[in-house]
Amino acid sequence: MSKNDKSVGNSPKTSRALAYAHVSSKEQDAEGFSIAAQQKLLQGYASGHGLIIEKEFIDVETAKAGGRASFTEMVSYIKKHPAIRTVLVEKTDRLYRNLKDWVLLDELQIEIHLVKEGVILSEDSKSTEKFFHGIKVLMAKNYIDNLSEEARKGQLEKAEQGIWPTKAPLGYRNVLGPDGKRIIAPDPDVVPIITKIFEWYAPGILSLEEVAERAHEAGLAYRRTGAPVPISAVHTILHNRTYTGEFVWKGRIYKGRHVPLISMDLFERVQDALHGRHKKQLRRVRSDFAFSNLVRCGHCGCALTGEIKKRRYIYYHCTGYKGRCPEPYVREEVLSDKFSQLLSQLDIGEAALQLVSEGLKSSHVDQAKEHAEAIMRLQAEYDRIQSRIQAMYVDKLDGRVDPGMFERLSIDWRKQQDKCLRDIHRHQAADQHYLEEGVNILEMARNAQRLFDNESPTEKRRLLNFVVSNSTWANGKLNATLREPFGFIAEMAKFTSRPEVGRGRNLADHSGWLGD
Repeated sequence: MSKNDKSVGNSPKTSRALAYAHVSSKEQDAEGFSIAAQQKLLQGYASGHGLIIEKEFIDVETAKAGGRASFTEMVSYIKKHPAIRTVLVEKTDRLYRNLKDWVLLDELQIEIHLVKEGVILSEDSKSTEKFFHGIKVLMAKNYIDNLSEEARKGQLEKAEQGIWPTKAPLGYRNVLGPDGKRIIAPDPDVVPIITKIFEWYAPGILSLEEVAERAHEAGLAYRRTGAPVPISAVHTILHNRTYTGEFVWKGRIYKGRHVPLISMDLFERVQDALHGRHKKQLRRVRSDFAFSNLVRCGHCGCALTGEIKKRRYIYYHCTGYKGRCPEPYVREEVLSDKFSQLLSQLDIGEAALQLVSEGLKSSHVDQAKEHAEAIMRLQAEYDRIQSRIQAMYVDKLDGRVDPGMFERLSIDWRKQQDKCLRDIHRHQAADQHYLEEGVNILEMARNAQRLFDNESPTEKRRLLNFVVSNSTWANGKLNATLREPFGFIAEMAKFTSRPEVGRGRNLADHSGWLGD
């Protein structure tokens, strides 16, 4: 945090406080960030500042048990006990998992003590203190996003083993296999209907609507809700290679270990029927349309698809998979202009960008210190294990340790050392990229409109996929949600675009960074 932040030595408003501790993985616990360590830190801080901890809230997230029940419980407790307005927490990324958490706590008008960072935040804090705190929340959000990459790696590993890595498609169920791993197995109640869907469509006589109607009559419905499966879901089933015993994951085809429901020959005949039915339309669709399948119809939820009219004009229209849709065609230039206006909201200006960069550099000092301390602990653990291996090796040479025992223990210790090295590398990488990522995100946001207006259709689509989500078009109006942190950046830009800021008013002293 910057040197302008409020010192922890300032007197708190109340002697009663809540303490919140949080770890997001067993690895953090092993590296010295344990719940016990956080509790000890917060208790010592409370004792030294005349605070009494009324209640402690603890969250431990693992791969098998996500969510933060205690955080939600703490928010409810604060609402029910208006006399307690102080929360103690180790640091920013322990308290917030996303920007919604930040907004939620900010609305409670409480005093937050970030003990390790030496900061107290309250409704009386300066606007710059709140602003730089918001930047740290963005960095905490980025850290959480990086953790999710580990889950994706696990899914990829399952795919390479021939195991479908996520929720079972219709016709299959998720079950435990003989080796204890989650696999998919045929659902006996649905398998006959899935097979029939392919058989009905393969000759190319029945339409999707007719096949879907037959499937409904046969009893095809979602397992959890019992709702009838729509035409779009039938279309997805007919395209799904998983039913052949193979499956596609992240653009690659894998040979699955699950039981196939149809033959590859039947699947290929269905694909030929699908392509033959839409052959005329496919000839008219270019693969590099900027907004195809990126925007959905605001009336029925189907995708908008592009086509060329009069050999030069690109128009988009609803695919109509759910039936006739009232939304008329729209020119590509109109959609492009709407998206360009949306991206223009992300320009925070050069002065604000410079201020944020300086704040991040100050924040980076604390982060770098923490990573360095973690690396030292891991290196010490690595050296301790190495000394143990060497001592045991000498005992083996002297005949005091059985060679078989030495082999078993040394293998286990080597694995522990490998983990230490991986964690050291992770901390080193985090230390190097922490500052760069924050500044790069803001620079990209500031230039987003210019990049969009000057890029090819393919690059426009890539940029929009990164910045926006849930884009819909209806009645001549575009509705889209800015992904975080870009939603927060747009809020910052609302202030920096004000006339008084443009006339040179001091950004650091202004009280409007976070809105009214």
